[in-house]
Amino acid sequence: MLLLSPKNFPNYELIDCGNFEKLERFGKYITIRPEPQAVWDKMLEEKEWLKKAHVKFVAGSSSSGDWKQLKEMPDRWNIEYKISNTENRIIKFRLALTSFKHVGIFPEQASNWNYIAESVSMMKTSPPKVLNLFAYTGGASLAAKAAGADITHLDSIKQVVSWARENMELSGLKDIRWIVEDALTFVKREVKRGKKYQGIILDPPAYGHGTEGQKWKLEEMINEMMKLVMELLDEKEHFLILNTYSLGFSSLIIENLLKGAPDLETGELFLNATSGCKLPLGVFGRYRKTVPIDRDEDGAADLKV
Repeated sequence: MLLLSPKNFPNYELIDCGNFEKLERFGKYITIRPEPQAVWDKMLEEKEWLKKAHVKFVAGSSSSGDWKQLKEMPDRWNIEYKISNTENRIIKFRLALTSFKHVGIFPEQASNWNYIAESVSMMKTSPPKVLNLFAYTGGASLAAKAAGADITHLDSIKQVVSWARENMELSGLKDIRWIVEDALTFVKREVKRGKKYQGIILDPPAYGHGTEGQKWKLEEMINEMMKLVMELLDEKEHFLILNTYSLGFSSLIIENLLKGAPDLETGELFLNATSGCKLPLGVFGRYRKTVPIDRDEDGAADLKV
């Protein structure tokens, strides 16, 4: 089992976490947000948190809340990330203080962005078709596109897809296909059409709703989703990433869902806090199948993968 944490992400820092909160730096600005996984005590004193932070999210009576301003900062700002082992592949994000505690990026996913770009660069198919389901503001879509993929980005929330489009334009990319639809409905239709993809990325929530109110519950529906997704994968070459963030969801569940996949990697994504603690942020499974290298009579490689 792998434990993966982003490296070389100067625009992001988890400073500390504990007592169900996390102290994070996004570019120049520092936020305090709720974090249900941080069940331990904070490493830094509370006064240190308040001294450092620009804003703190205060939960309301429902699932939303408000941001308490501690220092002056804009409502929107930008950060960027350079995909590792690539030349000049920089993706950019517009961040914002939303009423649902999110700011527009899940930095722990940077480890998967690198894997996506690497997988796309190894494909013989040109350009490889990649499907990003439950795609949010598009970090995975940007990584795939920057590496040369023909990417389809799907999310059930129109405003989130518009946000992802802004990130595409900010990153100097173009021609991502945008879909606002229920993920399971879309996948069922693609299977009927006989469509194939060289890459599929899934980051489903624990709970959610489709465009027409369709219910999504991870434990009840992920098995059906994965069976359908497997039918969409190109038989010759492909990669797949399944990431889940749900309290109590084990990487062994991911292993069983993807049983039989070649070279399957499973593990946990986490963030290393500067204060010394480690924050778990989801379990994942991923694998890829590439076309073998063909060699001529002299042993020279005809295809580099």
